[in-house]
Amino acid sequence: MRNARIMLRLIGEQLRGCLSVVLALALVVGAAAQVQAARIKDLADIAGVRSNQLLGYGLVVGLDGSGDKDNAAPYTMQSLRSMLTQLGIVVPPGVKLKPKNVAAVSIHAELPPFAKNGQRIDVTISSIGDAKNLRGGSLLMTPLKGADGQVYAVAQGNLVVGGLSAGGIDGSSVTVNIPTAGRIPNGATVERTVENLFNTGNFLTLNLKAGDFTTVKRMVDSINAAVGAGAAQAIDASSVRVSAPMDASQRVGFYALIENLEVNPGIASARVIVNSRTGTVVISSEVRVSPAAVSHGNLVVTISEEPAVSQPAPLSGGTTQVVPQSQVNVSEQDSRMFLFNPGTTLDEVVRAVNQVGAAPSDLVAILEALKQAGALQAELVII
Repeated sequence: MRNARIMLRLIGEQLRGCLSVVLALALVVGAAAQVQAARIKDLADIAGVRSNQLLGYGLVVGLDGSGDKDNAAPYTMQSLRSMLTQLGIVVPPGVKLKPKNVAAVSIHAELPPFAKNGQRIDVTISSIGDAKNLRGGSLLMTPLKGADGQVYAVAQGNLVVGGLSAGGIDGSSVTVNIPTAGRIPNGATVERTVENLFNTGNFLTLNLKAGDFTTVKRMVDSINAAVGAGAAQAIDASSVRVSAPMDASQRVGFYALIENLEVNPGIASARVIVNSRTGTVVISSEVRVSPAAVSHGNLVVTISEEPAVSQPAPLSGGTTQVVPQSQVNVSEQDSRMFLFNPGTTLDEVVRAVNQVGAAPSDLVAILEALKQAGALQAELVII
């Protein structure tokens, strides 16, 4: 009987220990889920609610002799002559304008959704001629048009240029950043409103920024749990349809509730991103490598030229010639073989490659070879 009580006490202590471990794991999992959770407003956009790009052509005046030259940018002088004509100033046909304080520029801006008449937006100005510097210039009134050719905003104001360019008489010059581009904060006034689909229909469609079936499923479950069963339906891997009130004011409050719901996005598929120009390699955490042995080494070819002089014998009638002599040496750097065990993780891949002292270009070659061998369980993307 005593032995039975002791055994029961030991079993109880083991159960309490297991329960503590389970609770600790639950806390860890809960903390990880809390860290990974994201709001719906950060994961998806409303279909039909989008910004629109605007573009215009204008003139920047008031430059300190750093504007367009008439021989390199004749359209600048043509635009200036046309503007003066519209203002009632007639320029004689024989007079050739040569101002160095004017530059032809392109103006682009982004019209945000729900922008109303009279609101202000930022604009960016870039030189399209041979102007050297736009610092100190002012943009004249310029209409900004959308893709449909309609005017949606009018821009004007003084430029803010972050770049600097200076030169000396001897031709030396220094340039900091880009002096031929600038911005005008609140430099354009909205003149036309763009309609959107927010207040039309009896539902809202949420389009994920990165399509994923797991994320869509979790988003539907989160919305239905907060609003009611059947309120949200998955359309495909990147869209969710949500029933919404018809009244505009109620719809705003309804979406304010939905966009702040938190969802744990699904883990992205395993990918290895390689930038062939810079040698940058990004490996996602889900990358796995099947059993494989890798040996990587480099051949070094050295070619040296040592010209020799050929001197003919006396009275031979020959001439002195320079005879090239080439010497080619081939050497192979020491290479080490390393083994990838089944289920090798990202950390092990990086550690193994670093141990052999592989450069970024070598790492790219190793990853491409593993992919061709079928050992790299990930999508290899070359950009």
